[in-house]
Parts: sequence; C-alpha cells; structure tokens
Amino acid sequence: MAFESLSERLQSSIKKIRGQSSLTEENMDEMLREIRLALLEADVNFKVVKSFIQNVKEKALGQDVMGSLTPGQMVVKIVHDELVELLGTEVSEINFTKKPTVIMMVGLQGAGKTTTGGKIANLIRKKYKKSPLLVAADIYRPAAIDQLETLGRSLDVPVFSKGTEVKPEQIVSEAMEYAKENNHDVILIDTAGRLHIDELLMDELLHIKEIAHPDEILLVVDALTGQDIVNVASSFNEKLSITGAVLTKLDGDARGGGALSIRHITQVPIKFIGTGEKLDALDLFYPERMADRILG
Repeated sequence: MAFESLSERLQSSIKKIRGQSSLTEENMDEMLREIRLALLEADVNFKVVKSFIQNVKEKALGQDVMGSLTPGQMVVKIVHDELVELLGTEVSEINFTKKPTVIMMVGLQGAGKTTTGGKIANLIRKKYKKSPLLVAADIYRPAAIDQLETLGRSLDVPVFSKGTEVKPEQIVSEAMEYAKENNHDVILIDTAGRLHIDELLMDELLHIKEIAHPDEILLVVDALTGQDIVNVASSFNEKLSITGAVLTKLDGDARGGGALSIRHITQVPIKFIGTGEKLDALDLFYPERMADRILG
C-alpha cells in the first residue's frame, strides 16, 4: 500500500517519544529529525517537509507540551492534525450546481485518465443518481477510444465518439449539444495525454476548456510518480487552473510522498483516490482517514 514505509517510519519515531516521561527540546528535535527523514525518503517535496516540521515544532513548543503528563499523545495529535492540514482538511466533492455539469479529465499518458473517467462516471451514476455521458476526445490514441467505449458498455454509460478523424474541439462541441438533447446532466471529457508536458497538448486542452467551460478540471496523477508529481501538477495548474486532483494506483507499493505534496504546492484539493483495477475501486478522498492510516 502507498505510504507503507512512511507509515512504519513515522510510527516508530513517535513510539520513541511515547516512551519518554517528559518532552525535552532534545528528544523533540530527535523525533522531528526522524520524521523529516521519513518524509523526505517517502518522496515528499522538500519545501513541504520544511514547513511541516516547522509547524509541528511551533505547535509542540507553544502548547505546554513540555510539562504535560503525556507528551507522546500530545505530539501524536499535533503530527496528526498537521497531516490532515497538509492533505486538505475536508472532503471535496464535485459541484453539481450547473446543468449539465462538465468535468474535464486531464493528465499525462499512463496516469490512468481514461479508466478514472469511467470510474467517476460510475460513481456519479450510483452515488448521485446522475445521467453521465463520456466523451472520447483523445483522438491520438485509437486504443483510448476503444478503451472508453468498452468501459461505457461495461458500466452501461453512453460514450460520445467521432473516431480519430475529427478534431477534439469539434467532438467536444457536438457532445455538448448531444448531452443537452438527450438529458445527460454530467459530461465527462476524456482528453489526450502525452508522455511529458508540451505546448501542443496545452493549447489543445485550453481550446477544449474554452468550448466546454468545464465546472471541474480534474488532474489525474499516478501516485507512483514520486517527486515529479509536483512539477506535473504545477504545470497543469498554471495553464488550466485545475479544480482538483485524482490520485491513481494508491494500492501500489510506492513511497507515495509526491501525493502528500500536491495539495500544499497547488492549493487544489485531492478529490478522489483510485485504489485498484476494479471499476468501483474509486473513493472520495477523506484527509482525516488518510492521516489516521498513515499514523496507524
């Protein structure tokens, strides 16, 4: 599971503090040093680590923890609260105020964008009782269109597709009309990805944004990406003003720390997490639960 090694390291450094009868500046510094190393080794961005450690230290020193009878418990609570703060204090759901609600899925190739679009459509239909339409706007990878159509069939969600010969902008424009005529109240647009960020990709995504006026632009990122996740998220956010992130492959055994950095760096909430291959393996992201899990 992602965060496993981080979890183990954090828990062992906190356990040492728990065993102390009192908290001194010395054992506090020792614990913070271990937490810092644990976070850095887990691939958390160094700026994020720096401010995390600073906040924990300030709170611990400022809350009469030093003289308290249970310094360990106080420190655990401070670290826990700080983790929740880092991950985003509350659950961030999709805003369905506009009809149809337009959701644009963006991200690099291989992050799991197409599958995630299908999973979100499935969740929206079951949990919110909406009628979603999937739009195949990735014309550069014929496999992406096939994949979306296969997903649509297995989920019983219609897919709007024009093949690979029509420009993405035209596909999106026609899909918007189709959705209105057929009473679809949510439109999910699967856009093209690249192996890396380039001008052509961003220009196309900007054109689609201008046509569709999306209510949500969700950046799909692979939790196994590590440090680079921060650069990817920053670039997409700078160009498109994303409204949320979706973390995929959180069931992998990676260090997962890049995921902890996303919200702090972009100030954009993590909305969903993908936790496996199955089409219902997608959950809303609960920061509190994730912090609980990391701290065991």
